[in-house]
Amino acid sequence: MPVFASRDSSTRDLADCIEIGLVNNMPGKALESTQRQFLTVMDAASQEIVVRLWLYSLPGDQRTYAGRRQLVYSSIDELWNRRLDAIIVTGMEPRAANLMHEPYWPHMTRLIDWAEQNTRSAIWSCLAAHAAVLRTDGIERRRLSQKRFGLFECDTTSGNELASGVASSVCMPHSRWNDVGEEDLKACGYTILTRSEDAGADAFFKPGKTLSLFFQGHPEYEAHTLQQEYLRDAARFLRRENDHYPSPPQRYFDPATEQALRAIEQRAISKRQPELLIEISQVCAAATKAHASWHLPAVRIYRNWLRMLASSMPRRHRSQGIPRYSEASA
Repeated sequence: MPVFASRDSSTRDLADCIEIGLVNNMPGKALESTQRQFLTVMDAASQEIVVRLWLYSLPGDQRTYAGRRQLVYSSIDELWNRRLDAIIVTGMEPRAANLMHEPYWPHMTRLIDWAEQNTRSAIWSCLAAHAAVLRTDGIERRRLSQKRFGLFECDTTSGNELASGVASSVCMPHSRWNDVGEEDLKACGYTILTRSEDAGADAFFKPGKTLSLFFQGHPEYEAHTLQQEYLRDAARFLRRENDHYPSPPQRYFDPATEQALRAIEQRAISKRQPELLIEISQVCAAATKAHASWHLPAVRIYRNWLRMLASSMPRRHRSQGIPRYSEASA
């Protein structure tokens, strides 16, 4: 069942809306926060466009958590016989060095193929972006020597409809261990939308039967998301669940906070003490953090995308004033 539709559905036929599937692949508690992040951006971006979203996830513990929290998620198997205007596919935590060895790979490849035949556009986020370019053009991601984590200044390509109204320089969050290279993307016909000297290709797209838009960064993130990921990774190290202690997200904390966190890092590496997490949390809570300056450019890109979708629909879909969407009863 859809979870979002027109606020005033009684005055307008809901057949006159853009139908989008959100395939949310984040595990456990992150399922709910990721849903909130994407829907917040979509709500701000929709304006005059009616949008109805359908929630799906690949097989895994996502549906178990969704059932526990009474979130309205459908199995990806229910998607195959539908036709949607577009889909948005989130990333997920990597489990294997090779994408094709991931347990969800057969389902992901089917989703990529399905989107090409059954939608007019698709957005692929982070790991999903890596999966899509690998499946479509054989572009392989490469492992980074350290996690690309923090805020990165990105230059915007001018003269593209998707970038209309976006500043020439924008700050975008990144949180990933892998990268697909700009030159590899350009060689296969992709256009870079935003890029960073430090982070490489941030957002890029490829026209075709389906307009595909890709994000290696996370424009949907909330102001506190990078801090939460930092605390999560520190906790995993202190619990001996992994052997990598996280560096603080770049350009995110004020200098004094970053210095304090670096000092705790040295103590944690010297001796793993789970109680250090309390100290780390206290330092982060008291910190001066970056505000979500990326929210406005993210909204503009999504708004441009929605308007491109709306402009290619029959005239009756755009001849009247259309209210924004909000949560509908399930």
